[in-house]
Amino acid sequence: MSVIIPQTDPRANYHAHRAEIDAAIAAVLEGGRYILGEQVTSFEREFAAYLGVGYAIGVGSGTDALHLALRACGMGPGLPVFTVAHTAVATVAAVEMCGATPVLVDINPADFTMDPQRLEETVGRTLAEWDHAGRTNSAAPVRGAVIPVHLYGQPADTAAILAIARRYDLALVEDCAQSHGATDNGQMTGAIGDIAAFSFYPTKNLGALGDGGAVVTSDARLAKRVRLLREYGWRERYVSDIPGVNSRLDEIQAAILRVKLRHLDAENARRGSIAAEYDRLLAGSGLALPQARPGAMHVYHQYVVRAAHRDGLQSHLRTLGIGALIHYPVPVHLQPAYAGRLPGADTLPVTEAAARQVLSLPMFPELCDEQVRITVAAVAGWAAETL
Repeated sequence: MSVIIPQTDPRANYHAHRAEIDAAIAAVLEGGRYILGEQVTSFEREFAAYLGVGYAIGVGSGTDALHLALRACGMGPGLPVFTVAHTAVATVAAVEMCGATPVLVDINPADFTMDPQRLEETVGRTLAEWDHAGRTNSAAPVRGAVIPVHLYGQPADTAAILAIARRYDLALVEDCAQSHGATDNGQMTGAIGDIAAFSFYPTKNLGALGDGGAVVTSDARLAKRVRLLREYGWRERYVSDIPGVNSRLDEIQAAILRVKLRHLDAENARRGSIAAEYDRLLAGSGLALPQARPGAMHVYHQYVVRAAHRDGLQSHLRTLGIGALIHYPVPVHLQPAYAGRLPGADTLPVTEAAARQVLSLPMFPELCDEQVRITVAAVAGWAAETL
């Protein structure tokens, strides 16, 4: 059956702000500056102010943002980067792009983010083993890094994770690809660690109409290094001070993001209202519903339920024309490109269980109340017969 309720709909968001976006694009096209111009500079300033950080640096994608953030912190061969396998593969890919070694940590079953207790155990064991084997890069400014992923719009337990990172001399690099506007204990995600990476993929809470990303930090030294790295290491045009890459946010995407940033809080509030309605109507359905961690503001990039017979639920919804996706069906360590070669892969039972059970219901700001009720009726009907 054709889709009548999509799981996400970036086109609807474009139509919601079409006049503003079209005017912004037209101004760029008429202006004649298309790479790293006034729109990028203005967006960087506005996004940094929104987050409460000193600097934002626009780059080509969220993956590039994470890669360049890690490089700015000195990550490279001989250094471990502790992160999760229940994430988009970009998180682990970015670690390997800079030559460091991803070391996997299990997640908390309640909120799907990095479990601080498992992190403490994994860091202590890994650093002791690496030191004993002589694998540690003693010339590096830190002993490694931690990447907590703020997944589905839910902040990870950054206070506990930051304490562990400081205790072991690790850089804290936040993966904020799904947490635009989320807060933890009153602080915006992206403003808590040493440096952070954002994606502006079209389906994100703050999404461009193409690829884009940003690195944010309040550390002037790290910001300066990222600015060099994103454009060939140039301090002076055509002269590379350090080896860099080509990863630049373009003017059109920056102009679009400036428009959408003005609406982000209102759209996050709408996501929260949709989630609250799902919570109310699905209570008692037998499904495990999302839980916002105390002290954290969830911005519901996804509304993710757990079901013992998840594939059957997804198939049932599909037959009714209701979109539901799995984020993510195969943990990184079980994917062919990574299987059998990532440290920590044998200690991830919660991650593997989640991958068998999670399902993302329709979630985007333009989702109407009637579409929510139709989705809930379909889910509840299946649950009543199956669970």
